[in-house]
Amino acid sequence: MTSAEQIIADESKYYLPVFARYQVVLERGEGPYVYDIEGKKYLDFLGGIAVNILGHAHPKVVDAVAAQAGKLIHVSNLYYTAEQTKLAKTLVELTGLDRAFICNSGAEANEGAIKLARKYGKTIAADKVEIITAEHSFHGRTLATLTATGQPKYQKGYEPLPGGFSYVPFGDLEALKKAVSAKTCAVMLEPIQGEGGVHIPDPGYLKGAKELCEKHGALLILDEIQSGMGRTGKLLAWQHTGVKPDIMTLAKGLGGGVPIGAIMATEKAAKAFGPGDHGTTFGGNPLACAAANATLSVLVEEDLPANAAKMGAYMMEALNGLKAKYPALITGVRGQGLIIGIQLTKPGKDFVNACMAAGALINCTAGDVLRFVPPLNIEKKHVDEMMAILDKVFAADAM
Repeated sequence: MTSAEQIIADESKYYLPVFARYQVVLERGEGPYVYDIEGKKYLDFLGGIAVNILGHAHPKVVDAVAAQAGKLIHVSNLYYTAEQTKLAKTLVELTGLDRAFICNSGAEANEGAIKLARKYGKTIAADKVEIITAEHSFHGRTLATLTATGQPKYQKGYEPLPGGFSYVPFGDLEALKKAVSAKTCAVMLEPIQGEGGVHIPDPGYLKGAKELCEKHGALLILDEIQSGMGRTGKLLAWQHTGVKPDIMTLAKGLGGGVPIGAIMATEKAAKAFGPGDHGTTFGGNPLACAAANATLSVLVEEDLPANAAKMGAYMMEALNGLKAKYPALITGVRGQGLIIGIQLTKPGKDFVNACMAAGALINCTAGDVLRFVPPLNIEKKHVDEMMAILDKVFAADAM
């Protein structure tokens, strides 16, 4: 068997140097646990960055992928397939939007949403092309989506960036009012900013944003790539507010680990596209759609959004207990369902490394926020295990 050292050495020689990886080689997973190549077990509360919503190697997803791989993996979108049509129908029925387009990733979904919004805007006026996004947002790493991302660090070195984007502070409705104009074709927001540090706006923010869009003939795009798929305690984060978007994007947890994304749109927005206006070679292939159909089936049948709400409340209570125990280190705990962040008074990188050494995977975002996005089917015993590891790590830092 190839050693971890050899794999890491080969990666550094052959792979494009774009990842700052942790020095561990993961080999297999089961439920909320993963195992490295040397057999060490880790509690996975990062979940592939909010992707593995059913944990690892869920039997229904494994069976669906294996069965589909034996029948048909790819045929292109020149033809119909039952799995793709089933997924589109299920997504429409579950989300309440009217149309679906299946792609391969969150960045692709957001690219398509941007294109659809621009095409829609031009049906009204030639200069109705501006898209307003939020500071500290994250929408992807393609040229258009990193421009939509309101974080200059992701944009540096890629200039000139595509035009037509502007930014406002997240959660600031007055700033949004000043920014929206007749030239605005869309306002693009995350209901919860995940990469930005797990920030949740006031309840009236999305409602106000939708009203502004309606007033100015613009579309509201909600990026539910990280917050969707049951993570917040409802299938979609916007369902907590009742503010239905004109366009919505999904990815991450949709395939239970298999790469897939989706654009959802109302009929009003969808009509801006016609044959040839958008497309994909691999998107909507039968293999990925079979995985997504199996994932959605489990999500609904086991009511995992409800479990996310229950376990999230339990975990937030436990984390607030740690906040009270370590007030010099932890200044805030925020989240909804099973997307949770701990605000620290110092950089979080060392704590991530210490948790990994102790047998748990988490990550740090925004420099000083520890983020937890575990599988949605975790149990209290898994939360207790995570809390014990955090307590040990924080205690060591306090010494």
